Amino acid sequence: MLGMIKREIVRYLAEVSSEFPVISVMGPRQCGKTTLVREHFKGYAYLNLEDPAIRFEAEADGSSFFRNHPAPLILDEVQNCPQLLSYIQVLVDAQPKARALYVLTGSHQPKLREVIVQSLAGRVGEVELMPLSLGELKEAGFRLPRDEQIFKGFMPRIYAEGVGATNLYANYFATYVERDVSKLINLKDRRQFEAFMRVLAGRVGQLANYDSIAAEIGVSAVTIKHWISILEACYVIFTLPPYYRNYGKRFVKTPKVYFFDTGLLCYLLGIRAPSQVIRDPVFGGIFENLVVSEMRKQRLNQGLRGGLYFMRDQNGKEGDLVVEEARRLHLYEIKSGMEMSPSFARNLKAYRAVLGDDVLSASIVYSGVANPHMD
Repeated sequence: MLGMIKREIVRYLAEVSSEFPVISVMGPRQCGKTTLVREHFKGYAYLNLEDPAIRFEAEADGSSFFRNHPAPLILDEVQNCPQLLSYIQVLVDAQPKARALYVLTGSHQPKLREVIVQSLAGRVGEVELMPLSLGELKEAGFRLPRDEQIFKGFMPRIYAEGVGATNLYANYFATYVERDVSKLINLKDRRQFEAFMRVLAGRVGQLANYDSIAAEIGVSAVTIKHWISILEACYVIFTLPPYYRNYGKRFVKTPKVYFFDTGLLCYLLGIRAPSQVIRDPVFGGIFENLVVSEMRKQRLNQGLRGGLYFMRDQNGKEGDLVVEEARRLHLYEIKSGMEMSPSFARNLKAYRAVLGDDVLSASIVYSGVANPHMD
């Protein structure tokens, strides 16, 4: 049962709840935001602003809305009625010592962030909830083989309700295109956008070459860049920036693209069974996506934003994942093979030679039973 899956972010959520009058919880649709806040903030009234009747009441008269629904209050999908945040500002400023009066959730990162910056700067503790992590699933007793885990992905309904992965992600994809993307961009050709997403899936873990993708889809590079920004905004993909501080022009400065959930990635690649995962031409990128997204979840669950990068020089030599800590670096090489090979360490050794004392550690992540550390 989902209620038995303890979310790692609870500790950080409790921390910010003791420090701010407003809490925002953002993240992908269906990742468990509503379940999290309703379980954590028991006794709070709950309103979903995707309900037309509730949204109409809020839009008609904000003052009356908050008189009828006093704090403590959870407002779900608050980006549907951003004008409410101005009223919240006034209400929390009248109670300067109060904490966690209002809990806001949202799935459109820029919309919610924009109104927060305008109306609630300094008053809100921000939390980003991702789909379930490997650690959370393991703690709850879900231990799946690698390829089955990649195929099923990490959306809570798969584990709480036994929903089939293909059906869930087919519905998720259709709902996302129809509801979220159409609200943010004027889609003239839905099939073209779907083709773009499948092309993006086929290039997972690669540099975001806007010109190349544009030529394949038949739109401009400017459009591709905009579409990628929208997918990021709706927590479907994320970009990993390159790390090139103080190392001259030897490193590329183009980001790489990953999906928040490997289940959606597999669906877009046409993978319909766990046995097909390892046979996919981009399996190396799929496995890399798993590792990078897990590292991202781990950091966000601790309230850490940013600090994740990759390195790639002009000759194509790459450091798959770089984690910055106090301006020093942990380097990771990600390999999908089951057997350890000395060649896995080649790039790590080369980068250690270039970066010197900036490197705190260098590690290999692969599919075998051991994960050797290479200090």
